Amino acid sequence: MATVGTQHLRRISALRAVFLGLLSVLHPAACEDQVPLILWTSEGASVPALVPPAAGHIVEQQQLASYLDAAVSAGPRNVVLFLQDKMSLEDFTVYGGAFGNKQDSVFPNLEAALRSSPLVLPAVSWPASNAVIGQLQDRLETSPLYLDPETLSQLRLNASSPALLVFRLPADLMSAKEILSGNDEVIGQVLATMTAQSVPYTALYTGLRPSRESAALSVEAGLGGGRSLLQYRGGYKERERQREKQQRRMKQKAEVYPPVEFKEGEGETCILLWAKSLSVSIFRRGRWEDHDLTPDTFGKDVRPKLHGSTCDRTKSRLVLNYNNVLGHNVFKLTLAMSQRHYKVSARRWFTLDSVELDYDGTKASFNGSRHVYAPAEYSYRCQTVSSARWPLLVPRTTKDPANQWRVSFDDFQIQGFNVSDGEFSYASDCAGFFSPGIWMGLMTSLLMLLLLTYGLHMILQLHTMDRFDDPKGPAISVPQTE
Repeated sequence: MATVGTQHLRRISALRAVFLGLLSVLHPAACEDQVPLILWTSEGASVPALVPPAAGHIVEQQQLASYLDAAVSAGPRNVVLFLQDKMSLEDFTVYGGAFGNKQDSVFPNLEAALRSSPLVLPAVSWPASNAVIGQLQDRLETSPLYLDPETLSQLRLNASSPALLVFRLPADLMSAKEILSGNDEVIGQVLATMTAQSVPYTALYTGLRPSRESAALSVEAGLGGGRSLLQYRGGYKERERQREKQQRRMKQKAEVYPPVEFKEGEGETCILLWAKSLSVSIFRRGRWEDHDLTPDTFGKDVRPKLHGSTCDRTKSRLVLNYNNVLGHNVFKLTLAMSQRHYKVSARRWFTLDSVELDYDGTKASFNGSRHVYAPAEYSYRCQTVSSARWPLLVPRTTKDPANQWRVSFDDFQIQGFNVSDGEFSYASDCAGFFSPGIWMGLMTSLLMLLLLTYGLHMILQLHTMDRFDDPKGPAISVPQTE
């Protein structure tokens, strides 16, 4: 019983130190350019005594590098990095039970992990937090592994071999409390897996950029006169209502319409589709005739006809039914998807197998599986999915009727499996690493390198004359054979 009580007191003391460190610099303007960072190690692992910065001090990139260097040099070299898209101090003060309402805390797993003395950096410049991965990569001399909790359980880590494990966490302000609670569950699942493998680790939790909406909330809570959020204790529920009201106004102003949603029977959502625009074209009479399907597919009060759609664990079909499209009375656009396990990557992937156009008994089929794919737990997003310029959709054969058609999606996003709560999962973007600008720079550099090599080669071929003419002597006769 004494041991349990001691551990409980240590946990409360560590958590209190975290929130006191965060509250010590909390100011209405403090969240605009900084994000917090918390560093701790697994229980029983040695970590150097790192002195936290003074209250109100902003940690820049060079100072953060010294903290990371000291932690990695003396502590465990298996580093677990939790990167949240957006983070602010209010994430801990508003949703962490900082005012004694522990039942409302959304960080139970993080609290349980902070048993040893953590390092709390309340104000880190967000450019420095973006450089954390590169700094850790240089000090560990290993490449980062971007994982999810399910993939981590399939790895076998070694305490003697360094590893940098990165877990991306979302921060959707439209449901901040639920998102933060879900992120805490991810943290707990990851740390439980690390503990099960008996691998000591160093963990970091920070954000990529500040949440300016949360900073605006603290300004509202300041009530003039420079009073901080700690002084404004008008009630957690009231602040939550103000936050939700502000977010509803932002959503109405943006006028973002919901995605096309398909449910199998009365069950949960299994297919989601969203696009800024959708159009089809047919080549007739020597020219292309266009038709915009966006008003009949997407919109605030639009209810597209989805009869014929199906979904299960391995295959999904989303059928969009239209009338009077380019002179065809019956017109269907079908997106067929499938998912299966790939042994090489040791995970499941889903692909957009085909996009089919059915019109008056004729079917035109485009193959999309070569380019449109993503992990089964993710959604797929691309700025343009088209069969025209830079096509991602290709007719199956040269004789297929699809050669007479064009299909184009703008700002396209789709998910056919593992849809949760009717919302898109993390998006796997189609944007490649090498942009046109990068390719232009590489080709220009290669051309300059070739010209330089040719010039050096020509210079090296120059030879000094070995014979010289003497005006006082006979002229030199050089045979033509030499």
